[in-house]
Amino acid sequence: MARIPAEQRRHALVQAALAVIYRDGVAAATTRTVVAEAGMSLASFHYVFDSRDELIREVIAAIVEDVEVAASLSLEPGRDIAETVRNGLRAYMLHVQADPMREVMLNELMNHALRDPELAHLPQIQYRIYRRTAATLLELAAAVSGVRWNRPMDEMAHLFATFTDGLSLTWLGDRDDEAAERTIELAALAVSVFAVPIEQPADPV
Repeated sequence: MARIPAEQRRHALVQAALAVIYRDGVAAATTRTVVAEAGMSLASFHYVFDSRDELIREVIAAIVEDVEVAASLSLEPGRDIAETVRNGLRAYMLHVQADPMREVMLNELMNHALRDPELAHLPQIQYRIYRRTAATLLELAAAVSGVRWNRPMDEMAHLFATFTDGLSLTWLGDRDDEAAERTIELAALAVSVFAVPIEQPADPV
């Protein structure tokens, strides 16, 4: 039997965990349930993951990475920063609307962790991933729009993550697409206030 590369095993286990959580909820995603879903042994799990905790971190990162890719594809050179941010938020919202259960899973993961002393540190890790993703997108947005941010990136990332989190949570509750669009417009304007043009070098004499 061919040996499966470690990275391929990790990916398969993450996808299996996503399938279990999607279908049955976070509490059902035990190590044994996940390996059964993936058609692997417990030994295979422990070969690539130190713990269920590490697997859950990978699950969170995988979900957020999909959002990052969707949002980054919306960024086009030549747009002003407000439009660039607006397009990124719209792409994010479309991603949420296309598969709301993914966002539900992220919230369920956090709420479950907050109730479990052994997992209580995971929400901090989860939001660290959110802010890192927000920082990446804000840097890309600034680059394609020819601006820079006049506030520290950690502050901007925290602000942007707060907007996206509130946007998705509110929409999950009310499913009001028009209200979400109005919020996107206001959020884009609020974020763009902190953008300033990059100074162009003087023309040679």
